[in-house]
Amino acid sequence: MQSNEELKQQVIEKVKSNGISLITLQFVDIFGTAKTCAIPPREIEEALDNGIGFDGSSIEGFARIYESDMRLIPDPTSFTILSPRITNKKVATIFCDVYRVEGKPFEGDPRHILRRNLDEAKKMGFNYYVGPELEFFLFKYTDGIEPVPQDHGGYFDLAPLDLAFEVRGEAAATLEDMGIQVEMGHHEVAPGQHEIDFRYGDALHVADAVITYKYALKAIAKKHNLFASFMPKPLFGVNGSGMHVHQSLWTRDKNAFFDKNGKYGLSETALYFIGGQLQYIKEILSILAPTVNSYKRLIPGYEAPVYICWGRRNRSALIRVPEYFIGREKSIRAEIRCPDSSTNPYLAFAVMLKAGLEGIKNKIEPPEPVDEDVYEFDDAQLKEFYIDQVPGSLGEAISFTEKSMLAKSALGEHTFTRFIEGKKKEWKEFSMAVTNWEWQRYLAVL
Repeated sequence: MQSNEELKQQVIEKVKSNGISLITLQFVDIFGTAKTCAIPPREIEEALDNGIGFDGSSIEGFARIYESDMRLIPDPTSFTILSPRITNKKVATIFCDVYRVEGKPFEGDPRHILRRNLDEAKKMGFNYYVGPELEFFLFKYTDGIEPVPQDHGGYFDLAPLDLAFEVRGEAAATLEDMGIQVEMGHHEVAPGQHEIDFRYGDALHVADAVITYKYALKAIAKKHNLFASFMPKPLFGVNGSGMHVHQSLWTRDKNAFFDKNGKYGLSETALYFIGGQLQYIKEILSILAPTVNSYKRLIPGYEAPVYICWGRRNRSALIRVPEYFIGREKSIRAEIRCPDSSTNPYLAFAVMLKAGLEGIKNKIEPPEPVDEDVYEFDDAQLKEFYIDQVPGSLGEAISFTEKSMLAKSALGEHTFTRFIEGKKKEWKEFSMAVTNWEWQRYLAVL
């Protein structure tokens, strides 16, 4: 394993050998909004050694005005060069950890929060790997308020129904240029909806990749006079966009979720992990689906999980265990289907992991899997299978999170408090807003 000094030297050498003209330093606020500043290449060594100062009080959820001085410390393992498909300039980017001026990690830094939870998993002998699937829409630029899908294709359609083959191809090549290994791209169910999947990896660097992915997709779409939207439910009456996350725990080179003699081929570790996530899902949902719009996606009938259960082939379940081929036991995993791309991936992976680890620690048995279409169940069947439902709005979800000791432990008191404050404010503003729907519905009768 390379030392931090060796990794720093590699970054410095790459900057010189590739003729880099500008380096952007990236981090995110507690709501997952990307932030950046830029330095010339001559400053990279100083930045790697001592960081770059900034005003933390100007970042959402970070610090009060009297404790604002902070530093960005670049993580050399995250260094990448922007694809020439995005810019014809030699620009590199690197993700940063946020530190207080006295040299301690800032407790509200989302990267630090995820690291802390990953360290807890390592103490239990596990590494946490994830593979998110980000769905998105491509829309045309118009003068109207309503977005217009770029095409009218459906799931896995070809041209001429799928008009975004070239866009997806260029986006996939862009991600590959930047070190993100693409596995597959295709048209999704709704008009103008798409998905490009990339290879699973350790949760920290995959969270970095999610931020890079969204930036790259928006940049490539703009080149084609389109805009890419990761909004969970941008259109009424069609499927919304989720960020399903495939998860597994590993001990060295062994998938800890697999047991050839276990029930369904799953180890006790896997079953307890699933049990923990099902038990705590209400408490962490406001972090996985953190916007008002998220809950317009989480409704029955549009392939979004509403009912708290798990299954093996069942895409209506909250957690699905995909089938694996004989000889591909390492691929066994648990796919949680309620997150969407409006989440902060660092916080999402942190609370998902924390819930799973609590399941393992406390040996939380999941209920029996449900392999029928839960959307077709009536109230009696839901009661028979002890199937509960996820919160139906951001306001309801926040009320569960606010009481959650697990969420507070995973996020830390600083971020937990700031997150709840911010989301309560968002819900209050939405509740007071008068919408176009209300005008159309009531103007004629009131």
